Amino acid sequence: MSLLWWAVVAFIIAVIAGALGFSGVARGSAAVAKVLFAIFLIIAVLLIVLALLGIGAVT
Repeated sequence: MSLLWWAVVAFIIAVIAGALGFSGVARGSAAVAKVLFAIFLIIAVLLIVLALLGIGAVT
């Protein structure tokens, strides 16, 4: 499974836990979702920049 998938799962857990009143679980799960999404964005931007520069392309 991908990094983005795990970020979405953590976000859904945070929303459900928050709706049920488990604020500690919701806070922790939201923090995990933010970290995973940030890592995903950093990797995605890095790969896009490398693709635009032509680095790593098989020619």
